Amino acid sequence: MAVEKPQDGLHSYEEFRETLDHDYSDVSEYVELANDLRAVTKGDVRFDEYAQILYATDGSIYQARPAGAVFPRDTEDVKHAVRVAAKHDVPIIARGAGSSLGGQTVGPGCVVLDMTVYMDDILAVDADRKRARVQPGVVQDHFDEHAAQYGLKFAPDPASSNRATIGGGIGNNSTGAHSVRYGITDAYTEELKVVLADGSLIHTREVVLDSDEYDEIVSKDDREAAIYRTVRGLVEEHADEIDARYPDLKRNVSGYNLNKVIYENEAGETVINLSKLFVGAESTLGVIVEAEISLVTLPEETALVLYCFTDLLEALEAVPEALEFGPSAVELMDDEMFRLARESEQFSQYEKPIPDETEAALMLEYDSELHDDFEAAIGQTNAHFVDEGDAFEAIEAYTDADQADLWKLRKAAIPLLMGLKGDPKPYPFIEDATVPPAELAEYVEKFMAVLDDHNTSAAYFAHAGSGTLHIRPILNLKADDGIQTMQSITDDVTDLVLEHSGSFSGEHGDGLARTAFNPKMYGEELWSAFQEIKSVFDPDWRMNPGKVVYTDKDPTDMRENLRYGAGYTSIEPQTKLDFSDEGGFSHLVELCNGCGTCRQTDDVMCPTYRGMKDEIATTRGRANMLRAAISGEIPEEELYSARFQDEVLDLCVGCKGCKSDCPTGVDLAKLKAETKYQYYEREGIGLRERLFGNIDTVSKIGSTLAPLSNVGQKLPGSDLVMEKVAGIASDRDLPSFKRESLQDWYATRGSRVSPTEADRKVVLFPDTYTNYCHPRAGKAAIRVLESAGVHVEIPDDVAPSGRAAYSVGMLDAAEERARTNIDLFTEYIEDGYEIVAIEPSDAVVFQDEYLDLVTTADAETVATHTYGISEYLDTYRLIERLPFEETDETLSYHGHCHQKATGKDHHAVGVLRRAGYAVDPIESSCCGMAGSFGYEAEHYDLSKEIGEQLYEKLDESGGAPVAPGASCRSQIGDRDTRTEKPPHPIEKVNDLLSGS
Repeated sequence: MAVEKPQDGLHSYEEFRETLDHDYSDVSEYVELANDLRAVTKGDVRFDEYAQILYATDGSIYQARPAGAVFPRDTEDVKHAVRVAAKHDVPIIARGAGSSLGGQTVGPGCVVLDMTVYMDDILAVDADRKRARVQPGVVQDHFDEHAAQYGLKFAPDPASSNRATIGGGIGNNSTGAHSVRYGITDAYTEELKVVLADGSLIHTREVVLDSDEYDEIVSKDDREAAIYRTVRGLVEEHADEIDARYPDLKRNVSGYNLNKVIYENEAGETVINLSKLFVGAESTLGVIVEAEISLVTLPEETALVLYCFTDLLEALEAVPEALEFGPSAVELMDDEMFRLARESEQFSQYEKPIPDETEAALMLEYDSELHDDFEAAIGQTNAHFVDEGDAFEAIEAYTDADQADLWKLRKAAIPLLMGLKGDPKPYPFIEDATVPPAELAEYVEKFMAVLDDHNTSAAYFAHAGSGTLHIRPILNLKADDGIQTMQSITDDVTDLVLEHSGSFSGEHGDGLARTAFNPKMYGEELWSAFQEIKSVFDPDWRMNPGKVVYTDKDPTDMRENLRYGAGYTSIEPQTKLDFSDEGGFSHLVELCNGCGTCRQTDDVMCPTYRGMKDEIATTRGRANMLRAAISGEIPEEELYSARFQDEVLDLCVGCKGCKSDCPTGVDLAKLKAETKYQYYEREGIGLRERLFGNIDTVSKIGSTLAPLSNVGQKLPGSDLVMEKVAGIASDRDLPSFKRESLQDWYATRGSRVSPTEADRKVVLFPDTYTNYCHPRAGKAAIRVLESAGVHVEIPDDVAPSGRAAYSVGMLDAAEERARTNIDLFTEYIEDGYEIVAIEPSDAVVFQDEYLDLVTTADAETVATHTYGISEYLDTYRLIERLPFEETDETLSYHGHCHQKATGKDHHAVGVLRRAGYAVDPIESSCCGMAGSFGYEAEHYDLSKEIGEQLYEKLDESGGAPVAPGASCRSQIGDRDTRTEKPPHPIEKVNDLLSGS
């Protein structure tokens, strides 16, 4: 049966752009092709320049503009698209998340079939048979989450599983950290439905050779019969060469699987299963539209142990010994990884347990299906590697949290490496070569010599137990010599791999990076067989050409179609914000390596993608569009077009999730603020942006005129006038104003704890919403602080934080407000005060954005001495001083995206729990209101769609909602029933204070 999808994309990009008056003309040379596709497919068809840029890259080092993209809704759409492409003699590429590292999903002038938007259903799970049927676009983590209710999972576990699709994994023959235990995707792909190059559909499965079924298939005069006859003939003809050339490894994903397509099944029958040939074929033989996969049981428990060595080669020599103890994973990390993690704000906490003298570490995982007693199993390896071997320390992890920390350290490798400043980067092109584990140490020693010969270096990490190390040489591919060095290193390393009976790719496939070297690996005889295979499946060679195999007339060259080639240049604009920490505006844009993490549906980023399921709404999509503009790929003037502003920049809600969740830290919120500022400098600022950028002034007037201002909002037709005049959504409730502001109340009340008697002193910042709309949260904060012995001041002369102005791109106003507050706050800090904010976005603007607006020591001082209210109470353990009444209430806590992005969100949960509440911190992204975003007429529907995803999580949690962000509380309060807005955490803390 079909199951509910994790995300429905109810407010699609197609629906959104219908509300805009922009030019979506197809690129002129593809107009007829696009029209023909629209005439026969139900799915979306996009052949404009933006679509070409969005689908020109993937997670690799390559870039090539396609003709356009089609988003098929079903198998019939795929058939029609393939036939139309054939009619126009245009190549076809099937694509999942575009997370591949070898350049599998890019190609010039092709039609890209994006299978992730509509063809992403889990069709059935048969728990008894441990089988499932899925469409190709289903994300693996979504599938595993569904399968877990049956105690099952799909065994291959690539690091990209939170956005990578099962169809993409089949195309690439994906694997992961647990291939030591489970093997790779071809072992779990049982049956497929595939659209061939002529638009016909075949169903591949085990067919017993020379059975009635087989004879019936091959007796026909069609493409399928020719395929069966050719494949069988080639396998039988080249049996000896197949035995000699295919490496005896757990991982080999280069070339076509001629060694696996004919085999003896569990019943002892000799069968041919073309499914095994499509696995790893990178959509060069056909387009997979449905897959039946086999599953494995989910281990109930696991344990980890990490062994520290003072020498990398000693750690590698220990790998084959580690395999003898029955681990489910054996991973390696080197000292360069540890150094980078140590220097990283995001990952330093995970590196702390690693001794300083560690040059390399082996991490072993044990699971409960293989080991009954984890401590006994680890005790055995401790005796072998520490007591008797070269390891000097063992770090054991039995709890889920401790194991998660070690896995986060291991998986930090790529983001840490790709975040290196400057043009030289550790690029993936020969990083997943694989050799037998027993030869790993010798292989790496020789690999080091190759790097020395080419005057470069690399880090060493990944799947040592399978003989796969991710070794990424650091090169500058913007220079001719860097490109030639890449080719030379690849030539040397492939020789080295063959010397050790290995595979050129044990994980990431051929693509544009390694296809050129397949003749070297497989020899002339099998290379010719590959060409015959390609020709019988795809006689005109239109299916993803140049991958896995190529024609003699048109060989694949790894140096072509590079994203950054010798001719690449970019503009470094004069900026208002300080981009020196990021290496400049253009370098921050170029940090996007295309890995597609922004398509994930956990963590914070990217909320608009979750609502629209469209590439343009991802951080990657926006970065690609910005890079196209600064590199001259599209005219720089396009930056200032209405379409670029509406669809590239304005769909970013400024949640800052990419600052922490993007593996390389592409801070799109900062890039957006700068680009919007430059746009306003040229085109001027609109009425709505002025209103929202000066919301403090607007709110002050509303408070002064209350309650008349509140009545005015309710007058019939007033909402329609606001939408027509200012573009503010008529369906959205505007905040109500209080006549007495927090500042007014405090001025009358004063502080109840004198500064001379106080243990601590704070300036409580009166943010706009708390001050004029919801003073109760401010009053609660003051009472809690004073109860903990803190003196509280609210200055009269404090300026708005600048958050609102910054968010809409009014950076001059934001800077002015920042300078006013920095001068004021610095005086207070010198007098022993800390700065405390109730609204999370204001706390973060003091801690983060002020440093980009004002590059002074005083700005650093303010950032260091600023806290959110819960952060302050938690950091100084003030909550532990307070007397609380008992409660059995459970709270569902939705954290603010800005605090999540800066690692501050956990404080509120800790404070609420210490006050006595049971707290369920839900895993949620931005609420969808995002300051002004949810009030904007053209974004209202999308804002509500994002909000629906939050509502589902709150309903699943079941507790009383609580949220620190004003926008979040408004969004939650604006649910269908227009329920009361949830409280700020500090209000809940105040509610339990004895005597409240």
